[in-house]
Amino acid sequence: MTDAADLAARVREGDLRLHELDDHADADVAAAARRLLVESETGATLDAVGNYGFPAERAESNIENMLGAVQVPLGVAGPVSVNGGAAGGETYLPMATTEGALLASVNRGCSVLSAAGGANARIIKSGMTRAPVFRVADVIEAEALVSWVRDNTERLVEAAESTTSHGELLDVTPYVVGNSVYLRFRYDTKDAMGMNMATIATEAACGVVESETEADLVALSGNLCTDKKPAAINAVEGRGRSVTADVTIPREVVEERLHTTPEDIAELNTRKNLVGSAKAGSLGFNAHVANVVAAMFLATGQDEAQVVEGANAITTAEVRDDDLYLSVSLASLEVGTVGGGTKLPTQSEALDVLGVRGGGDPAGSNADALAEYIAVGALAGELSLLSALASRHLSSAHAELGR
Repeated sequence: MTDAADLAARVREGDLRLHELDDHADADVAAAARRLLVESETGATLDAVGNYGFPAERAESNIENMLGAVQVPLGVAGPVSVNGGAAGGETYLPMATTEGALLASVNRGCSVLSAAGGANARIIKSGMTRAPVFRVADVIEAEALVSWVRDNTERLVEAAESTTSHGELLDVTPYVVGNSVYLRFRYDTKDAMGMNMATIATEAACGVVESETEADLVALSGNLCTDKKPAAINAVEGRGRSVTADVTIPREVVEERLHTTPEDIAELNTRKNLVGSAKAGSLGFNAHVANVVAAMFLATGQDEAQVVEGANAITTAEVRDDDLYLSVSLASLEVGTVGGGTKLPTQSEALDVLGVRGGGDPAGSNADALAEYIAVGALAGELSLLSALASRHLSSAHAELGR
């Protein structure tokens, strides 16, 4: 078998390209050849990058031109008690991050949630979207296309669902801007995050639209989906899972465990997360939901670029019967427990920690549970940070932890 040094030399000489190495050696040897090449051309040392703990072939569907792996420290917060529609019981939350003090903060929040009897979590809406854009001649043709879509939804369902054994087309919503018509397809993708499923299914449906109307498809994605970008439509209509978690914490627990009061936390949340965010024109009205979403996405093999939508969340707080009521609502959390990065060995193990690896029974229940666990983690993070700010302990906590 050709060794890595020989393959690297052939790339340097122009006989091979980086992406062709996998055709001449197994995945690990190809990765080693790329490391040697990059080391020789950049002066970097890639010993740590090359010291990964799974066969490179396991990642062939997840990355191209692999030369190793970046290892992000993995920790757990909890256990935390969860009363979810799909999730339940006490669980640890796996989180991968390089931000010191994050796990300690979320862990404190989890402890207080459990002391209060646990957090509730529910999926409010579910559906992955893809929104192609069509060109028409004028507004008359635009109206005709909208009418045709509304009268022929079943034909679109048939075409879309012919491409998948799991996905279901739930609805198609038209939007018109001049002579551009956007059709926002929404799918139940079960336990898959479902972006690829939705794209393939929508392409089939678009073929029917073009064959039966005057519209011409310009792009399979017209950015009204909206994927991997901040968007008000996701905050309002949702994308992926729309999930809410809440808790009522007795006053004595707030005072004894968090060293503040329900009134101070509620006022801080209003002035910081609601008014401050509104003044800033933010699409997320929260303290740091992105921290938990990103850490749990990395741990469980989600698409990290979709953190931008997952952090589209609103945190509310109020004093209720002398106690603290706190909630966090994530409008567009895009997660799955099958496919994509969830198949990688370390990410699969993190899903096992939560008990949601693979497809659930009924279909979709594992991804629902994962979304609920992330929402509860976000609730714990919001509670801990708001409390640290209300008690003026934020900087001292970071100093104590040496961050």
